[in-house]
Amino acid sequence: MIVFNKENRVFTLHTRNTTYQMKADWHNILLHTYYGPRVSGGDLSYLIQYADRGFSPNPNEVGDKRDYSLDTLPQEYSSCGVGDFRIPSIEFEPEDGSRLADLRYAGHELYRGKYKLEGLPAFWGGQEWETLVICMKDAAAKMSVELYYGVLEEKDLITRAVRVVNQGIGAVRLQRCASLCLDFQGDDFDLITFDGCHTMERCPNRAPLRPGIQSVNSLRGTSSHHHNPFVILCNHGAGEDYGLCYGAMLVYSGNFHATAERTQLENNRLVLGIDPYNFCFTLAPGESFTAPEAALICSPNGFGQMSRQFHRALREHLIRDPCKGERRPVLMNNWEATYFDFTADKLVEIAEGTQGLGIELFVMDDGWFGSRDTDLSGLGDWSVNLEKLPGGLEALVPRVQALGMKFGLWIEPEMVSENSRLYREHPDWALGVPGRPQARGRSQLVLDFSRREVRDSIYEAVRRVLDSADISYIKWDMNRSLSDVWSAALPANRQGEVYHRYVLGVYDILERLRQDYPNLLIESCSGGGGRFDAGMLYYTPQIWCSDNTDAIDRLRIQYGTSFCYPVSAIGAHVSASPNEQNGRVTSIETRGAAAMSGAFGYEMDLSRCTPEEREIIRRQTAFFKEHYDLIQRGDYYRLSDPFADPHTAWEQVSPDRREALVTLISGPTRAAAPFRRLRLKGLDPALRYTVNGQGAYPGDVLMEAGWPLPIPRGDYQSMQLYLSAL
Repeated sequence: MIVFNKENRVFTLHTRNTTYQMKADWHNILLHTYYGPRVSGGDLSYLIQYADRGFSPNPNEVGDKRDYSLDTLPQEYSSCGVGDFRIPSIEFEPEDGSRLADLRYAGHELYRGKYKLEGLPAFWGGQEWETLVICMKDAAAKMSVELYYGVLEEKDLITRAVRVVNQGIGAVRLQRCASLCLDFQGDDFDLITFDGCHTMERCPNRAPLRPGIQSVNSLRGTSSHHHNPFVILCNHGAGEDYGLCYGAMLVYSGNFHATAERTQLENNRLVLGIDPYNFCFTLAPGESFTAPEAALICSPNGFGQMSRQFHRALREHLIRDPCKGERRPVLMNNWEATYFDFTADKLVEIAEGTQGLGIELFVMDDGWFGSRDTDLSGLGDWSVNLEKLPGGLEALVPRVQALGMKFGLWIEPEMVSENSRLYREHPDWALGVPGRPQARGRSQLVLDFSRREVRDSIYEAVRRVLDSADISYIKWDMNRSLSDVWSAALPANRQGEVYHRYVLGVYDILERLRQDYPNLLIESCSGGGGRFDAGMLYYTPQIWCSDNTDAIDRLRIQYGTSFCYPVSAIGAHVSASPNEQNGRVTSIETRGAAAMSGAFGYEMDLSRCTPEEREIIRRQTAFFKEHYDLIQRGDYYRLSDPFADPHTAWEQVSPDRREALVTLISGPTRAAAPFRRLRLKGLDPALRYTVNGQGAYPGDVLMEAGWPLPIPRGDYQSMQLYLSAL
């Protein structure tokens, strides 16, 4: 619900549990007055304190009133170069070379429904949303900045976006345009970021805000394995079930920055948006630039409530799932079984090995196209290698379908090998500066997806493949960071647009795929979790979580991922043991339990499994299918912290609280292990539950007294408890 008080010029945004408020003051400065647990309303600007602080200059119009300074006031979208010395939200340079941004309130619009962003992913929906658009103007520079707010009351979700319009008669160079600025006066916060590297992504890191600036960012052209465009500000004592916390997410897949500043007055500012490194958009008169969407959820009751609200909002109002609420198939991918060394007969033999195990989708990974026998060649030549696959996909796909499975394949459309027909014909289609040697990642270069003709050529090649056979699924991979970022299609003074235009190009081709193939399931991947963000989830309902398939490492990766992203978005597979990445040995029961909290599948040659293992796999797939809605759409509860606790446990609870699934995986075993209990969450205290079909346990007892954990007999043992209300 959005309320505007005309007399006080106060905007109040109410969600189910929170309130967000701002005010246009007597100088038309848009002040941020409150964001926190829901309150009845009123003008909360009385909370803002005014005082003269040295070296904090005052706007010209306040005259000798020295206690009014942009440097000390909480602003809704921070200015630049006019007296606020904190992190700016925007920077632009008109033809006179000045770098000032003095934004003042100039009007607003309120309407029912959700705003849309052209060419960018965004949360969507109908009349359950409300939209507020506030127009800010810099009169001297003749620049208009429109602040968009979307309110989804039931999910406690507030979205934000920004559109900048050049209303002058000369060109303007836009050099920074954040999507979100959030000011707090007098709060002590911790900042939680989700960091890591390839094969160990999204590990939580928590530290108190200290004086100065703390930030995470990506300059890799993608959101990256190393830092995620999702952060949390929280009270020092906040935990899973208590304390005030704010989650902020950028719906974007390219360079980003999330920057928190603690000021001289011990106030805090969070700015989130596109990283300003090598970012510069030239806006001719009348042209505009739209920054990507950001999303906020405030939870007065800890991280768990925040996570569950993000999960619901992403599943129901961002992800566009071609399965439309139906169960997605359990898949088997051949990569770790064959790598590049396969033929059609070998693939069919592997597919035959899945019979009777409940596998529903067979995915052919890298190596099926061009001259792709190693990773040194072939990328860009999207035509079937007929030596490996005689008769092409037209011959192979029906053989797999005859075994009762759908067929999918791997592609990497954004990349090109120098040893390829495409590169030999169009070397200028790769990013790179003429006369300079190019850096390579995985022996490949990056195609310039900022150019329409490049995208069109790749798209038509992919279309020919998809039209040649009945393809149900593609895995869209992207296996290197962007470097040598220079486009032959843009003049020198517009090279600062390439990073962002590249991301827009990826979105463009993915949207065309969605429109032309509405039933095609797309899984995104970037060396695993290198582009695991809400922007990609708008186009691809699931993302390969990590190239690390070790069940124990995955516990930490999936734990960090769960703070924002739902189980249904997490690509997770059972792979062979010992694990390829780290050599660890784990049972197939444990590998299945870890992978089941995701988009479930297998990454191994199932034909080589023992009869005992095959029976376990058959039971796993049957169990997953039986409890699919509970696992994929239930409310998610973290019951332990795998970075601190000797075991990892989590729970999924149905929306009506009549079913729950608890999964626990122990750590390394030890002698004389202590007795432990696991306290469950989210149950109905008034109901009685059976546990794996036995007993009748009150919900309040299971939550307060808990469930006794077995003493593990060996490392990395797993346990699953299915609870059903009587």
